[in-house]
Amino acid sequence: MRCHTAALRQNRPGGLPANVWFSSMSRIRAKFFDPYGKRYGIPTYPWQMAPSHLRTYRQLAEAGLRPGGQGVQAQVMWKSSWARRTGGVRVAYLYDVARALPKRRPSPAQLEALAKALKARRLCPRCGQDRGYVLRTGLGCCEECATPWELEVV
Repeated sequence: MRCHTAALRQNRPGGLPANVWFSSMSRIRAKFFDPYGKRYGIPTYPWQMAPSHLRTYRQLAEAGLRPGGQGVQAQVMWKSSWARRTGGVRVAYLYDVARALPKRRPSPAQLEALAKALKARRLCPRCGQDRGYVLRTGLGCCEECATPWELEVV
């Protein structure tokens, strides 16, 4: 048990003493604390208790990074009334920042193709004008060209 506590000391947020850190953890949070992956197969941490070098996909994206082919390194689990299908438990997968790579930048040809595709979504087939907004697919044309009957149906 002493060895287990010494290993966990590295992962404690803010360098809290072990007795304060373990006593402040609720039973639900303790249920999701599995840093060695014995219970869930991969290292698992409760909400806001993951080591600082592990980040979610969105956190990597905000920093201009991508996972870069690495697999999931750990997961964060928490209880939520929002996730009824999974028994009220939600999961976020974590990736190691040290193995992450910079995001790829699109080539000029890709950016040009994207701009062309977005322009086609704004172009009305009836009047041929760029309306400045994406046309409703159910209508098939801009609202100025649509008949009152078409506007009622959609």
